[in-house]
Amino acid sequence: MHGAGDGAGNHKHPWLAPAAAVSRGQHARVPAEALSAGQAAKATGITRRDPLYASLAHARAAIAHAHLDENYQALRALDLAASALAKAEDLPRPSWIAFYGLAELHALTAIVRDRLGDAADAASYRALAALPPAFRRNRGLATARLALAQLHQGDIEQAIATTSRVFAEMGGVPLPGRMRSLLGDFHHDLITLAPGSQIALEWADRYRTEWSHP
Repeated sequence: MHGAGDGAGNHKHPWLAPAAAVSRGQHARVPAEALSAGQAAKATGITRRDPLYASLAHARAAIAHAHLDENYQALRALDLAASALAKAEDLPRPSWIAFYGLAELHALTAIVRDRLGDAADAASYRALAALPPAFRRNRGLATARLALAQLHQGDIEQAIATTSRVFAEMGGVPLPGRMRSLLGDFHHDLITLAPGSQIALEWADRYRTEWSHP
C-alpha cells in the first residue's frame, strides 16, 4: 500500500489535467507551464516506482519541449518515455491513466516529430497498428494526425486521401470536437501550402459543407 500522499490516486492533481492535455496535444498554449507540471509529476513517488507513470511524465515533457523548440530535449524525452514504457508491467492502476500505453506514446511521438519538422507519418502508422479496430475515436484522431504529417511533408494528394479515412474510421458516428479541430488545422495548412489549387479548393468546399459540423 502506498504511503499517505504518495499514491497514484493522491497525485491526480499534478497528473490529471496535464495528462489530459498531453493526450490532446494541447501544450502549445502554455508549454513552459506544462514543462513545470511535468517536472512536478516526475518528482512524485509513484513515478519513481512505476515505469508507466515515468513514461507518461517523459512523454508530457517531450510535447512541452517540442513547443518550446527544444529539439534535443524533446527527442531525448521521447527516448526516455519509450525506455520506461518497455519496463512497465501490467498492474492494477487508477482508471484515469488507462488512456496511456504504446499506441498513445506513438501518437504523442507523431505530434512531437511533426512539431519539430521531422517525418511523423511512421509514428502515426505505428499508433494505428497498435490500436484495436474498436477504438474508433483514437484511430480517427491518429488518422487525422497522419494526414497532417503527410501534408507537412508535402504529400498533399496522399494527405487529402487520408482525411477521408478519418470518416471511415468513425463509421458514421459524428466527429468529436477535437477531431473537427484537427481537420480545421488541416484546412488551414492546406490552403497555406497550396493556395488556389483545385485540389485544395475542392477539399475546402467539402470541409465547409460536410466536415466542419458535429
